[in-house]
Amino acid sequence: MTDIHPETSQKIDPKNFRIKSFALRQGRLSKAQQNALETLWPQFGLEVDNELLDFTQVFQRDAPTIVEIGFGMGKSLAEMAEATPEINYIGIEVHRPGVGALLRLIAEKGLTNIRIFNHDAIDVLEQKIPKNSLAGLYLFFPDPWHKKRHHKRRIVQPSFVKSIAQHLKIGGHFHMATDWEDYAEYMMEVMNTATEYRNIAGEKAYTPRPDYRPLTKFEQRGQRLGHGVWDLVFERI
Repeated sequence: MTDIHPETSQKIDPKNFRIKSFALRQGRLSKAQQNALETLWPQFGLEVDNELLDFTQVFQRDAPTIVEIGFGMGKSLAEMAEATPEINYIGIEVHRPGVGALLRLIAEKGLTNIRIFNHDAIDVLEQKIPKNSLAGLYLFFPDPWHKKRHHKRRIVQPSFVKSIAQHLKIGGHFHMATDWEDYAEYMMEVMNTATEYRNIAGEKAYTPRPDYRPLTKFEQRGQRLGHGVWDLVFERI
């Protein structure tokens, strides 16, 4: 028996259907973003196939590698890569305007330590990232899907957390941040049941924003308005 996809009304095979944690917006590419995609993607873009990445080959060096899921327009990722050139960064983003924007920043800043996937992060992790290979994985301000009936679409789920642990080295960090208190509490609840990790701030405690996570303009505005931001940093054990 086939079901109907809730977004596209297409017939789907239930065995292959996975609830997406994102809504794919048809963002409009600026001319600059389009040009960056055309000229820089061959150098900095990565494609999804069934062959695991060799980080040493991809970056032409042996260095710690960190993945960021959902880098938005790429400003924070570019800032981190510029501040820590000794680290390799792999960014994953489904929205092409954000990919184009990050490619522009890479060119402007002369960065060589970033590579990009324009694809669903779940597929990237399963098909491209080796087990026990990452120094860290960052998930900053994912869609909170704040309505209760949409909580099943939140990317932070027990199965996702377990998958992340498989890709982290022992001692690697899984760092999440959100400006929705309800989602922060939900993340903490999920992480507290994950035996592969320990909370670096202590049981059920949030971590003050580490210096390496850039403070965004959105976050600064939220602070002025009294809005909170919650960071959770868990170490793979």
